[in-house]
Amino acid sequence: MAGEKKTLLENFISLGALQIVSYVIPLINLPYLFRVLGVERFGIVFFAFAFMAYFIMLTDYGFGLSAVREIAVNRHNKNNLSNIFSAVTFIKICLLLVSFVILSAMIIFIPKLQENWLVFLFSFLMVVGNVIYPVWFFQGIERMKYITFLNILSKTIFLVLIFIFVKKSDDYIIVPLLNSLGFLVSGVIGMYFAIKEFDIKLYLPKWQSIKKQFKYSSEFFLSRVSVSAYTNTNTFCLGLIGSNIMVGYYVAAEKIYNSMNGIQQPLNQALYPFVAKYKDMKTYKKWVLIALICNLFICGFVFLFAKEFITIFYGTDMVEAYKILRIFCFVVLVTFPSILIGYPLLGALGHTKEANGSVIIGSVFHIIGLILLFFLGKMNVYSIAWMVLITEIIVFIIRLFGVLKYKLLKEI
Repeated sequence: MAGEKKTLLENFISLGALQIVSYVIPLINLPYLFRVLGVERFGIVFFAFAFMAYFIMLTDYGFGLSAVREIAVNRHNKNNLSNIFSAVTFIKICLLLVSFVILSAMIIFIPKLQENWLVFLFSFLMVVGNVIYPVWFFQGIERMKYITFLNILSKTIFLVLIFIFVKKSDDYIIVPLLNSLGFLVSGVIGMYFAIKEFDIKLYLPKWQSIKKQFKYSSEFFLSRVSVSAYTNTNTFCLGLIGSNIMVGYYVAAEKIYNSMNGIQQPLNQALYPFVAKYKDMKTYKKWVLIALICNLFICGFVFLFAKEFITIFYGTDMVEAYKILRIFCFVVLVTFPSILIGYPLLGALGHTKEANGSVIIGSVFHIIGLILLFFLGKMNVYSIAWMVLITEIIVFIIRLFGVLKYKLLKEI
């Protein structure tokens, strides 16, 4: 078990390094983009990014959870690994083609998308890069260093190209193209590493294998769709019914919120295959307790200095976004433990009903809430942020009930 704990620590360090870079780079390029593009065009670009998140979700189809578990269990059987890899890749490519047809139709029939059709087409290339990047394989095989290297590479490419080519407001059109280029490069290199380094045989899979992977991942896909209902949908709704300036305010606060919330991601990704394989509750509880204490201090600090954070990163024109950021501080206090008892615990130990069901129920509540806000004329950046908090509380309570019901924290 000592060797496995060492692997867990190495994976956590690798993903932690990635997360640090993931924080630093947005803190450099987002303020720059906001100042160069202005609030409105900044909002257009990130509205397109939020829109692409739906297609990324569709092409992932829950494989970020289901395939990770399959790879973790079959890591020592090369034939099974190749079969899983080929089936998942085939399905993702098919879903990519479906996504492109849907996007093309929406650009043709929706005026708001027609106005900036090139922004959306350039943004779609990030979906292509995401499809060919087998992050789910590296996570399942517990080789997080590949994820770290490739993600840092893509983010660095984007950062450098932004400073080279984006000099004025009209350059907003190429921002999604530069962003997508980083995804494509990482995707190609990631696919090469997976096939070459782990002796994966990529072939046209049998129908039975395709059907098996698709069916197994369907439950996880439903949960991913549900999560999107109270994450990406917020920005998307603001972009459709509100102004691009409203989107800009929300995105500015949400980016800092995502950075705060993302602190758990390295631990989440490292614990999921570890708990699925070894069921070591003592190690799990130790790491989660440390993470929760750190999260409490971070949320308090950001809440106290929210206005300063917004002003430093985005300038005085965006200062109103600090009110949204303070609401998100409360959200992080809830989402942090909720995520860590979700798939790294409930999901890894086979209780996917509670892990997936919690976000499905939460998403239904959130959608109903958004509809009520719309008809009551109360939909704005602040009401949506409060809706996110209420939704996350519901998800956490359901997951906590599942943990207590099955006594999952009991050490074996």
